[in-house]
Amino acid sequence: MKTIAQLTYIPLYTDHPKEQVQDLLEFVAQHDVEVDVNYLSTSIKGDTDVVFDLIREVYDEMAVENQKFRFHVELLSPTAE
Repeated sequence: MKTIAQLTYIPLYTDHPKEQVQDLLEFVAQHDVEVDVNYLSTSIKGDTDVVFDLIREVYDEMAVENQKFRFHVELLSPTAE
């Protein structure tokens, strides 16, 4: 079963939001998921456990770096492929 998640990361109170978003995209690309970068969000598709673990890792990584952010996650129903 594959899970699709749409991620929207919004850095707050920063002079360099594009750099922070790019760092996040590079972090996500290191994982075993399909990545589709759109104008306002990024979709990831992969095994359900991998997707949920990645969401947690992204959240934890941003929190450890003591950044202020909004992180929206939308989950689509799983697919068989």
